[in-house]
Amino acid sequence: MDPRRRPHHRAHRVRRRLCGHSGETRTGLRPGSERPVQIRPGPRRDPQVSQAGASPDQSSELPGAVCPETHKRPLAVVAHRGASGTHPENTAVAFAEAVRLGVESIELDVHRSADGGLLLIHDGTVDRTSDGSGRVAGLTTAEILALDAGSWFDATFSGERFLVFEEALDLIPDAVRLNVHVKAYDHDRQLVAPEVVDVLAAAGRLDNAFMAADEATLVCARQREPSLEVCNLSVTPADDYVARSERIGCRILQPGHGMTTKALVDDAHARGMEVNPFFADETEEMLRLIGCGVDGILTNLPERLQQLLQAPTA
Repeated sequence: MDPRRRPHHRAHRVRRRLCGHSGETRTGLRPGSERPVQIRPGPRRDPQVSQAGASPDQSSELPGAVCPETHKRPLAVVAHRGASGTHPENTAVAFAEAVRLGVESIELDVHRSADGGLLLIHDGTVDRTSDGSGRVAGLTTAEILALDAGSWFDATFSGERFLVFEEALDLIPDAVRLNVHVKAYDHDRQLVAPEVVDVLAAAGRLDNAFMAADEATLVCARQREPSLEVCNLSVTPADDYVARSERIGCRILQPGHGMTTKALVDDAHARGMEVNPFFADETEEMLRLIGCGVDGILTNLPERLQQLLQAPTA
């Protein structure tokens, strides 16, 4: 057995309290409600974390109803940046809510700081999701961890902090599949890709994780660990997207929801690949993607997708 794949037993696992500052667990639900609370975010909210709807230019592919027979296994609910529709993205509370809901997978974003730390943050700067400013690559790990990463979303999350990648692995149970979106650039690709692989290996998480990134970063990561599962991201429709992904060894596709059609999914499935589009928050678009036969859906509102899948008509 590859020693890097041995189970990792954490005798002193980091245990952060996954609760509100008042001591009560934050669930994102109103008492007695089955629908997520729509917490009004601050003005700097990422437009991607919003109500993603059906793409009108894909109308010829829109199914009239969900076709359960297209699924050979249960559809995976993937919490996009954690439960980011009700909690500040890529934080401990967002991951805690996703874990509480019992999602199959959690997507998170990794950037490299000035001193080589692997920080969970989507943007290339800290401006939108904290009380600070500056490029992630231009700030030290300590400077980033000192920022408030919760108040921008809602005052109840004041004091929430950014996480380093290793912390997230301690907070997310091993059974939850990790969708690790690596944000690499020309200046740091040769560093960040293998470093992420090494952290996954040291934590014993290679067997239930994959890296999502641009093609150059995926190739770099595979050079470090040839058996690493990799996922090709794309938001631009391209005739050769599926075939090109196959050529670089991808068995997982993550197309933008607007470019996801039944034809694309069928092509991928014929090549033994799974398809998990990003992302869908509106019920109508969730239903459309399910009808296309996708294997999973990234969403900022995982509980909404779970409720839809559990409904008698789903």
